[in-house]
Amino acid sequence: MLLTRTSVSHINEVKKALDEAFTIKDLGELKYFLGIEISRNTKGTFLSQKKYIRDIISDVGMEDCIPVAAPLPTGLKLSTEVGELLKTPDTYKILLGRLLYLQITKPDLSYVVQHLSQFIHAPRSPHLRVALHVVKYLKGTLNIGLWYSVDSDLTVKAYSDEDWNGCQFSSRSLSAYTVFLGSNLVSWKTKKQRLVSKSSAEQSMEASKQLAQNPMYHEKSKHLKRDMHYVREQVEDGFLQTAHVSSDKQLADVLTNPLASTQHWSLISKFGLLDQCPT
Repeated sequence: MLLTRTSVSHINEVKKALDEAFTIKDLGELKYFLGIEISRNTKGTFLSQKKYIRDIISDVGMEDCIPVAAPLPTGLKLSTEVGELLKTPDTYKILLGRLLYLQITKPDLSYVVQHLSQFIHAPRSPHLRVALHVVKYLKGTLNIGLWYSVDSDLTVKAYSDEDWNGCQFSSRSLSAYTVFLGSNLVSWKTKKQRLVSKSSAEQSMEASKQLAQNPMYHEKSKHLKRDMHYVREQVEDGFLQTAHVSSDKQLADVLTNPLASTQHWSLISKFGLLDQCPT
């Protein structure tokens, strides 16, 4: 059981009550919980899953594998029909489930886990090969975890991105977002949209920016008219500001696309992912 509270005296009161009712063992300050390793000092808190990753690598027999620099190869095209069906599909399903749990401290796996989840009902040999490629990436990022600094400010910042009509099977778009409290990453997600998007404005940040600022574009985008006018009013009132974000600064891009290793590392380094707890 994990007890958290802003007041140490309140935590002690709860522990005393639990001990009187059930006789508990106090393990002291939090260091390991449900596969998550916690390191703390006066500068902040570091979360990682090093042991959990080691167990994955060992269980699939890849202790001697050569690490790779990115979770997915660029230009990867997986299919629901190409490749031999796995004779033991549970191997794939179990591995994918463990990768899913790793997202607690590894947002850099958000896209790959979403992508591989599409094939969980009928996994094929190419799908398993890619999942094992991810294990090679994990070996090279074994020590990396999320750092939460105590010196961060309380400004909320969010990034969103979309791979328009990105699914080759259904033409549905892939959406993703990251939310920061100061410099600390507090929320992120990659998700395929439920419906097929027919608008092309989402795929062009410049188009969205112009629609919000230029009233002469409304005849060309009647299907967006209501939402567009609402956003435009917020821009005119100064509540919202629109600006183009280049790809190298679009942090959510790594959650919607398999990027080359250089761009991948450039973006995830801004997530607060470090290879050790700062001293």
